Amino acid sequence: MVTPVAKRQAVRHIQEALALSERRACALVGVARRVVRHVSTTADDAALRQRLQDLAAQRRRFGYRRLG
Repeated sequence: MVTPVAKRQAVRHIQEALALSERRACALVGVARRVVRHVSTTADDAALRQRLQDLAAQRRRFGYRRLG
């Protein structure tokens, strides 16, 4: 399974190496153009995830619902 990030990188590489348009590079890789153009809007919640993992390690019996 290839991630969307890897697909974007492959399309960019083909565009630069072969001087192709985005449309042709996407067709060559087999990726929809919307995958290449997508910009993630999710917030970076790494600190929250780490805090929940620390709490889960301390209090194993609480479960995800109680920790959340």
